[in-house]
Amino acid sequence: MGVFSALTTAVSGMTAQSYALENISGNIANSRTTGYKRVDTSFADLVPDAALNRQVAGSVAAFSQATNSIQGDLNPTRIDTNIAINGDGFFVVDQRQSGVGANTQFSNQNLYTRRGDFDFDANGYLVNGAGYYLKGLQIDQVTGQLIGTQPDVLRITKEQFPAKATSSIEYRANIPAVPATTQKAQGGSELLNAASVTPGGAGANNAVMGDAITSFLSSSIPGGSVTVYDELGRATSVEMRWAKIDNGTPPATTGTWGLFIAQNTGATTAAEVAYVQAGQTVSFGPTGQMVSPATGDIALPTMTIGGTTITGINLTTGGNGLTQNGDVSGQIDARSIRQDGYTAGTLDRVSVSAEGQVIGTFSNGQVVALAQVSVARFNADNSLKRLDGGAFAETIESGPPIIGLGTSQLVGGSVEQSNTDIADEFSKMIVTQQAYSANTKVITTAQEMLTAVFNIIR
Repeated sequence: MGVFSALTTAVSGMTAQSYALENISGNIANSRTTGYKRVDTSFADLVPDAALNRQVAGSVAAFSQATNSIQGDLNPTRIDTNIAINGDGFFVVDQRQSGVGANTQFSNQNLYTRRGDFDFDANGYLVNGAGYYLKGLQIDQVTGQLIGTQPDVLRITKEQFPAKATSSIEYRANIPAVPATTQKAQGGSELLNAASVTPGGAGANNAVMGDAITSFLSSSIPGGSVTVYDELGRATSVEMRWAKIDNGTPPATTGTWGLFIAQNTGATTAAEVAYVQAGQTVSFGPTGQMVSPATGDIALPTMTIGGTTITGINLTTGGNGLTQNGDVSGQIDARSIRQDGYTAGTLDRVSVSAEGQVIGTFSNGQVVALAQVSVARFNADNSLKRLDGGAFAETIESGPPIIGLGTSQLVGGSVEQSNTDIADEFSKMIVTQQAYSANTKVITTAQEMLTAVFNIIR
């Protein structure tokens, strides 16, 4: 039986090497496939049960050995929606079942892939080159919190980002202890010409009328301007001027100032309002710190500027953002004037952060997190079941998915290349060819030996 067993063993060897060659061929064919994980071949000997002194080498069987846990090189593509995983994990994806557009139906099955060449289709879905749709969690644009707990197919639409009315103007500046007003330069006082201000009645704010504008401008200094927005996103410019009302009562205070907002700088008559004063005056202590108002916030008056009504806006200084110190220029040094409103905008571009957030940049300058990409990790990556298109399915051997990046990071604008090494595959192919040829020699030798046996009876 030894010769016949040798034939059988040689056939098993040829079969095993053929299996290895098939894997090598597939690896070489997919050496340029994005996110592809090569399949190596492992061999196991098959030994028949026999007495110790009668044991034989036995036959051989070939098995696939996955390399899902071996990362390929990351290649920049400069396409913002392309994503690569640097570390462990797989993108959670789904397949389209039927329908188009908003009526697209998905299989609702979580599959997993390292192929991250995602891009938008016509309906706003992120789909990779193999037709798998990226899944994740939507983010509430107001609260920034994740919506839901189970990954769903992400759809990013180019709807308008709504306008936000300005509610706060962050103001950081130094007001000179002695303002260099035109009035003072002509030998007058640095204080506001009280005659230029019309007192407000019944809770109304003081105002500067058009016929007094020249006197007011000569006894005040500019404080900067900023563009603000109403609830419809309409923009208007808020121009500020500061006027020193009195020099205070040292050492408690060293100066009290009034803030005026331009309503109509082109006003010329006593019936037209040119500037409106904020309801709160600002006082400073002996070291130049603000002492009043105690909150550091100054409420701007409700007014209409250029046809746009502004209301509910606070000038916030943070308590120490507005100071009164000596300045030889006699002018206000405005270090920061920023407001929190914006007009409506449309989605300009989308990118992905290292933490997996899909970041939307809008035409109004707003940058908002729109969604969170779901990444799954497994205790046994190499036990996942391979599917077409570089996808994998969960198995009992792989264990359930663990959703989360862990220590991994996402790299936007890049994709992971195949982990196939062409040179290594060619080396394997040469060894496989030699092993296959050697097995054929065993069959030839066994045939010659059997021929000798048949010739005995001739």
